[in-house]
Amino acid sequence: MKRLEFTIEINAPKEKIWQSLWKDASYRNWASVFCEGTYAKSNWNEGDSIYFLSADGRGMNSVIEKKVENQYMAFQHISEMKDYEPQPVDEAASEWSGSMEIYELIPNESSITLKVLMDTLEKYIEYFETTFPKALDRVKELSEIN
Repeated sequence: MKRLEFTIEINAPKEKIWQSLWKDASYRNWASVFCEGTYAKSNWNEGDSIYFLSADGRGMNSVIEKKVENQYMAFQHISEMKDYEPQPVDEAASEWSGSMEIYELIPNESSITLKVLMDTLEKYIEYFETTFPKALDRVKELSEIN
């Protein structure tokens, strides 16, 4: 497992960036960079489940480990989703179960740095190093719209 780090500078208030990240319509917009039709199903409360799903019901069963409004969100990934249902941790999932995905908004003098830390398996590093910056560019666009 390797931890990747991605950052982008955004010229918008942290509240607007937060909404761009987690509000349903904008989340679907930027997350579609990874897989068209991706969405999240959750009540967005710390300690509760969150399901990251594609249109065909596949995805990731996770938990919101920590949430600080307009500042910090951490997901712990548990297992896969199939047919819109969380699956038990099987041998394949045990390789990455417990991995983290963390979003942090860090104020600067004239902008906000969005920093993302993400644990991934070696075989997915190249994909995420190519795709995650595109997703963050989309978050920046959504956040900087007046």
